[in-house]
Amino acid sequence: MRTKNLAALLGSVALTAFSVTGTAQSIASKSIDPSHSPRHSGVAGPADLIVINGRVYTVDDSRPLVSAFAVKNGRILFAGSDIEVRSLAGPRTRVVNAVGATVIPGMVDAHAHLAGLGNSLANANLAGSRTYDEAIARVVTHSRNADAKAGEWIIGRGWDQDLWPDKQFPTHEALTRAFPNNPVVLERIDGHAILANAMAMRAAKITSATPDPTGGRLFRLADKSPSGVFVDNAMGLIERVEPAGTLQQTTREILAAVKEANKWGLIGVHDPGEPRRIIDIFESLAKEGKFNLRNYVLVSGDSADVSYYMKLGPRSDLYDGHIWVRSIKLYADGALGSRGAALLAPYSDDASNAGLLVTPPAELERIAELALRTGFQVGVHAIGDRGNRIVLDAYEQALRAVPTADHRFRIEHAQVISPQDMPRFAQLGVIPSMQTSHQTSDMRWAETRLGQERIKGAYAWRSLLNSGVIIPNGTDFPVEEVNPLISFHSAVTRQDSTGWPQGGWHADQVMTRSEALKAMTIWPAYAGFQEKLMGSITPGKYADFVVLDHDIMTVPASEILSTRVESTWIGGAKVYDRAALHGRTN
Repeated sequence: MRTKNLAALLGSVALTAFSVTGTAQSIASKSIDPSHSPRHSGVAGPADLIVINGRVYTVDDSRPLVSAFAVKNGRILFAGSDIEVRSLAGPRTRVVNAVGATVIPGMVDAHAHLAGLGNSLANANLAGSRTYDEAIARVVTHSRNADAKAGEWIIGRGWDQDLWPDKQFPTHEALTRAFPNNPVVLERIDGHAILANAMAMRAAKITSATPDPTGGRLFRLADKSPSGVFVDNAMGLIERVEPAGTLQQTTREILAAVKEANKWGLIGVHDPGEPRRIIDIFESLAKEGKFNLRNYVLVSGDSADVSYYMKLGPRSDLYDGHIWVRSIKLYADGALGSRGAALLAPYSDDASNAGLLVTPPAELERIAELALRTGFQVGVHAIGDRGNRIVLDAYEQALRAVPTADHRFRIEHAQVISPQDMPRFAQLGVIPSMQTSHQTSDMRWAETRLGQERIKGAYAWRSLLNSGVIIPNGTDFPVEEVNPLISFHSAVTRQDSTGWPQGGWHADQVMTRSEALKAMTIWPAYAGFQEKLMGSITPGKYADFVVLDHDIMTVPASEILSTRVESTWIGGAKVYDRAALHGRTN
């Protein structure tokens, strides 16, 4: 049941209000009656904050569903019944009455690009463009709104030729006609290909004689001149001449990205492949108390960055639990959409192509071994079945050279896996860090790329879970939308927002709702060595939680995507309030 007249339901004492499903209609915040005081000896009160009368999914197997919890000094003090939690209130305790609303631990995106999101919010958004002409029109509109002057670089992201009628990669001519006086670079939705116009290619001195770099490809026209599309390592030929944003611009973009993440119930991200310049901004903001996110950073695989951070050593729980720098991000291959994912056999729709190896396998093994010796984790991007096998081989060799318990090495995406390699994740202790919304984005064309047999090992969550591993879930934003509930819905239905296909795409690979919730909370915490600090509503952990207007654990699957985040809390402090955003007061 949806609330029809919210205003009539708001009490005079309520400081915050929101619509929820079922009998719960509002949330109230007020000071506790001073006659109530802590009276039991098991827990040291009084609490700073108590949340009562909720439906609280703790993701703590010792007490998985409670109605209330208490917070002190930014940590969970106790979780249990209303009567127990009320005993921890003192004269200054703030009380939040959830009135039956659903509360879950703060959600963490286990693979997301924060600076990339900030950049996307500031630049031309091409996601969902149904034709090349529409994509160009969006860039034109963005450039006008930005009042771009002649000679200024124009950047955009999000085109996907698989959404266009001919499904062919674009060539630069139409973009060059639209922008004869500006260098323009448009990144594909997956971040593994770019389209550059003629002026951008001239700035980079790209000609017909420019060779394909190792691990990269230039698409070419019939006369062998560059078409404007650059894949994987070839992207660097253009990106090296793009002007970097100023410190002030980049800082503003990052703050905008953090705000956007909080809006969708995210209290944390695992942020793969950030360079030192960006990490310095994260740390500066966190020192100033302006970084409302817990960021588990995977350092860019750039050799200078790796050397710098390995000399510092692993650093965890910095700035009151807002920054971790103890992991390295590397790349094995490209992406399936741009046919750069490394496959064991050629693409079913491109018999001359088996993808790209972005990093030599020996280098993957060398960095993995170095990481084991210095206490760092490694996460390697691998999408194709060959890419995944190469990473597993590199990890196995490194672990033989430096036997290490609890290394928690990761493969980012683990998208297409050979049946022979499926058990190796558990055998080696490797974590597949996956993005369930990639499956619902790719499912209309993925089988065309892979064929009927290989597709059985693609996006294969149930097969991996049954082998004994966990799967921390992410979105890879800005590749996918920020909303983690899209990932939750994809995990439990394997359907898109329209409910297609009926019954789910390869539905034997679905997660349960309990698994899907863990994949956004305690499993990312484990993948980041953070499970003692976050990931569940458990005494002693950070008081990170999210209030939802639907019970995602029980509503029909068709209602999951209509769920709204009402508030997001980090360390017992509210960092997003939907009611305030929409101007609802009482």
